[in-house]
Amino acid sequence: MSTSGLMSAMRAAGRQHITVSTLRTAPAAGSHVFRIEEFTRVREKTANGAAVLSSPFAVGGHDWRIRCFPNGRLKDSEGHISLHLQHDSHAKTGDVTATYKMSILDKSWEPSCTQIMENHRFETDDGYWGWRKFMKHTDLDRDKYLKDDCLSVLCDVTVDLGLRTTDEVAAAAEELNSEPAPSEPHHDLHLAEAADVMIHLGDGQRIGAHRWVLEARSLVFKSEIALAPTTDENIAELRVDGMDADVCKALLRFIYTDSPPAQLEAAPATTVEQLLMAADRYELKKLRAACEEALCKKIDVSSVATALALDERYCCPTLRKACMRFLSSPDNLEAVAASSDGLEQLKTLRPSVLLDLFDKNMPLREQQRMLRTIRLVWDQSDKGW
Repeated sequence: MSTSGLMSAMRAAGRQHITVSTLRTAPAAGSHVFRIEEFTRVREKTANGAAVLSSPFAVGGHDWRIRCFPNGRLKDSEGHISLHLQHDSHAKTGDVTATYKMSILDKSWEPSCTQIMENHRFETDDGYWGWRKFMKHTDLDRDKYLKDDCLSVLCDVTVDLGLRTTDEVAAAAEELNSEPAPSEPHHDLHLAEAADVMIHLGDGQRIGAHRWVLEARSLVFKSEIALAPTTDENIAELRVDGMDADVCKALLRFIYTDSPPAQLEAAPATTVEQLLMAADRYELKKLRAACEEALCKKIDVSSVATALALDERYCCPTLRKACMRFLSSPDNLEAVAASSDGLEQLKTLRPSVLLDLFDKNMPLREQQRMLRTIRLVWDQSDKGW
């Protein structure tokens, strides 16, 4: 039974204030990607036995590095890539046991050629351990693994922290007679612990992410991260204004999964509009198209003018076509113009947008109604049509 289920059962039995402590194993997991640009050139210039190292990354209170020998660690591994995990903080944090997995990422960012080391004990200051013959040079297919001649190595580390006890407190709902205190800005824990980018939103909330994922999916993120200040732990502090937490999480979920939110069509139009703006900002064409399609299905009298304004600003041809199809009915156009909000939105559009609605093939009476409504908007516009 889950903790919440246990608490519910206890409250049902008449116990209104309950505290629970849980003893559990407490592994800490994190991931790091080491990207070696111009790998062919690096391999040519690096002798057998010489290594290149990643930046340090933290998992479970310990610092780690990926150690790559482009031409093998020892003479017997020449002609191979050797990969090792190095415990980089032994002098400070002492011995540690870790399970780790290394993979070469292919051009679709999928792990390949994976090797796993179970429960290795790091006990020396310069301790590193791994695979001398991780991959033969002849197996390193340029078309499959070297995107722009860049080799990407993924390392997943799980550190054994032993047994930990956590305290959880629940109070009965009837005891909560006052408003809860405002929550502190928090790190969104659905992303992995080893996040090396911290996104700061305008409302004070923080969301962690991974530099390599953001940079791989969006050149805009790559540019912004390159200019962002970093902490002593090499975490990029990225400021993102004009975006709320739910939209930011949906944006990141798409970046990590390459799938638009499952409930996009059920979401409020304003939320989808904001997500479309975010997708446009970070040049995520697939997400932008999904938002546009979802908005097409939400067009009605109250939203069509806003949708057209969105097309004016962000050039959404599919959305524009759906709006024009909706407004081509004189009944719909009159209904939009009859509402104050709709009329104000229509007045902000270019004249050509409304003139495009006029169809000489429609019945004369409908032509007259359409022209009358367009003239109403025309006369009230302060843009000098």
